[in-house]
Amino acid sequence: MPKLPRKPELATTLFLTPGMLRVRKLAEAHLKATIAAKSEVLHTLLDEIARLVSTVREASEKGATIFFCGNGGSAADAQHWATELVVRYVRHRPAIAAVALTTDTSTLTAAANDLGYDKVFSRQVEALVKPKDLLVCISTSGNSKNVLAAAKTASALGARTVGLTGDDGGELADVVDICLRVPSKETAIVQECHESIGHILCAAFEER
Repeated sequence: MPKLPRKPELATTLFLTPGMLRVRKLAEAHLKATIAAKSEVLHTLLDEIARLVSTVREASEKGATIFFCGNGGSAADAQHWATELVVRYVRHRPAIAAVALTTDTSTLTAAANDLGYDKVFSRQVEALVKPKDLLVCISTSGNSKNVLAAAKTASALGARTVGLTGDDGGELADVVDICLRVPSKETAIVQECHESIGHILCAAFEER
């Protein structure tokens, strides 16, 4: 009787150590959670993403600068997206004015030391943001005090504000003009969804 072909998954796992199997299960669980969250984004946030892109593009076409701020992983997102707008995402095209308020260590440390960490972004907003500009505030919880202060300062100056958060949006949802809330309470999952939204934003600029 001919031997039945071995399932590829079984053949692979036979050569894994117990430690590797634990990592495999962890990776599987994480990827499934990410896929589930992105599926929710796909089915619930497409209109909001389109509105976000339209708002940012309209501001840029009127000569506005797009500012970004956030802490930790969200600071990395701020720098990531600002860079892709200034330089490029995929295609070569005219540069887009974008600034991450997370990159000037002298300003950040001076503001934190002299004014308090809650004002590291709002002080820069006060100095740099004009009424025609737009501030993108990234906070997985929506409750980061320095991001909230930046959004409030930008609004007081007449600039438009956008929030990228998770779960219920926190306090930021009530402060910004537009808030995209990723339907998850897990910081890492929210950040991965934010990455996709940021890439969609950059791709939309180049598509246009």
